[in-house]
Amino acid sequence: MGLKVGDTIPNFKAKDANGNDFDSQNMVGHKPLVIYFYPKDNTPGCTAEACSFRDQYEDFTALDAEVIGISSDSVSSHQQFSKQFKLPFILLSDNDKKIRNLFGVPSGLFGLLPGRVTYVTDKNGVIQMIFDSMLATKHIPKALIAIKKLVS
Repeated sequence: MGLKVGDTIPNFKAKDANGNDFDSQNMVGHKPLVIYFYPKDNTPGCTAEACSFRDQYEDFTALDAEVIGISSDSVSSHQQFSKQFKLPFILLSDNDKKIRNLFGVPSGLFGLLPGRVTYVTDKNGVIQMIFDSMLATKHIPKALIAIKKLVS
């Protein structure tokens, strides 16, 4: 069973696109988070989603929120993807799908693809919104509205 609105996100650790250790405990308690799970680097939908988050990244940071993208791609794939599209936010490698399983992210497209789900948490890590849709670019405005509600 996956996480629901009102649940606190579990602590998780992973490598970021630069091979650095990331620990969610260093963010929770400090700022709201937009954590989005996506199927794969360099695919049309995932590239559109990442570039949309990139293009509106300053809108999130102006509200003191951090954006974190997670897929099962390798650190080197993330590094290339991040560099190619100038992504300013954190990309985490979840190659063993531990984080995806911790959150209970469902598979999409009849179980053929890893799911595309966005979680918005308040600064204490409590989930305020979950958006589950394979429509990649729909995630960004939904997440921004949820963050604006937290700050207002």
